[in-house]
Amino acid sequence: MKTSLPSPDGLNCAAIAFGSNLGDRVANIEAALSKMREQNLRVTKLSALYETKPMYYDDQDPFLNGVCQVETSLEPLPLLDRLQSIENELGRKRIIDKGPRTIDLDIVLYNQDHIKHPRLHIPHISMLERDFVLRPLAEILPNQHLPSDFIPNGSNRTISQFLQSLPEKDTTMSPVTVLHPDLPLIRVRDATRKTHVMAILNLTPDSFSDGGEHTDLKMVRASVAKFITAGATIIDIGGQSTRPRADFLGPEEELARVLPVVRAIREMNGADKVAISIDTFHSDVARETILAGADIINDVSAGLLDERMLSTVAELGKTVVLMHMRGDPHTMTQLTAYPDGVVHGVARELSARLQAALDAGIPPWRIILDPGLGFAKNQAQNLELLRSLRQLRESTDYSSLLQNYPWLMGPSRKGFVGKITGVAEASQRGYGTAAAVTASIEGGADVVRIHDVSEMMQVTKMADAIYRRP
Repeated sequence: MKTSLPSPDGLNCAAIAFGSNLGDRVANIEAALSKMREQNLRVTKLSALYETKPMYYDDQDPFLNGVCQVETSLEPLPLLDRLQSIENELGRKRIIDKGPRTIDLDIVLYNQDHIKHPRLHIPHISMLERDFVLRPLAEILPNQHLPSDFIPNGSNRTISQFLQSLPEKDTTMSPVTVLHPDLPLIRVRDATRKTHVMAILNLTPDSFSDGGEHTDLKMVRASVAKFITAGATIIDIGGQSTRPRADFLGPEEELARVLPVVRAIREMNGADKVAISIDTFHSDVARETILAGADIINDVSAGLLDERMLSTVAELGKTVVLMHMRGDPHTMTQLTAYPDGVVHGVARELSARLQAALDAGIPPWRIILDPGLGFAKNQAQNLELLRSLRQLRESTDYSSLLQNYPWLMGPSRKGFVGKITGVAEASQRGYGTAAAVTASIEGGADVVRIHDVSEMMQVTKMADAIYRRP
């Protein structure tokens, strides 16, 4: 066995591949990562989760696979022992070679070492034939070179180059995102995926289009039941209006509005498989509502208005929507200058918030992006974002990682829709909203946030039939 010297701080860098295809696959992987951290394995980089077909032994369910980089003081064999103890704690049983497993943890790289041992080969002996290892590895270590004596013919290619030259790629492989344990994962790169409808449930007396509609729990339950019957998979609860110049509430008053509603929905028959989203920029509201049963935090500021928001979501292990906005609802209408264009501006600024979320410890599979229609954008800019969503989703100017995330679009009843269609009354902007929802789906949106659930479900079904095809 050959090992290299540790880094100046005494720590070694290892890349660990993880996978699961039994039980709650996401929960298994998140439990493994948590135990790794508890065992003083510092996770410094984390790839997206990819859903992949099984290799070698085909008679088993699809896997979720990813890769993380860790810093550790452990030498390779003690590190292997530590990882195998985590596998055992999480119920792994080695019955069929390369068969189903609760959790699988493999060391694929360790510093720049080439190690041959009866128990351990590093780099992993099969990694160059495995798309499900190379793709997430190329995501976090694209320019990493492998030990020269490991590579056939002494090739000096990077991991990204090995991925590009892979003779057979899994074309069904896709990054995934979690909404709720009982809802299908969003498969970001699946051309046949269905659009999720996020139904808006405002509890505010001053919202721009539906303020005061839900003043008691009886009305709330009736609306939620209608949303679920129509086909909504996410209920987005708002206790703070974010319309321009709306009064700001403290977290206590906001909680007084939303917390009873979260509890009421969680007690409703038929609502157990619907994701509850909380539209808030207060970390205290996020914490209490998550503990009461919420699944998603929809933050219009992407963590900018409360510095504890991202760390709170990471700590509680839930999904966050990061929306692009400048300033706050009082100032955003004056902040619409984008010298390099709104698409590039949103890509750059939202990439920075995405990195902040990752740095806070939110895993990639628990992040949704939103370009923020109507927030610090004028009418022309809103239209440009609608017509250029595909360009934004696939942007590599500031972060190629934007390609691995689902996108939420919220054009419902917005002011620019009213101006274009000449409809002053917000509740009557359904036709204009339908056109904007269709454009969103054509551009690749994974979630649309809407008021008129029954009508817009018809729109999403039709748009999916047109645009979401093999």
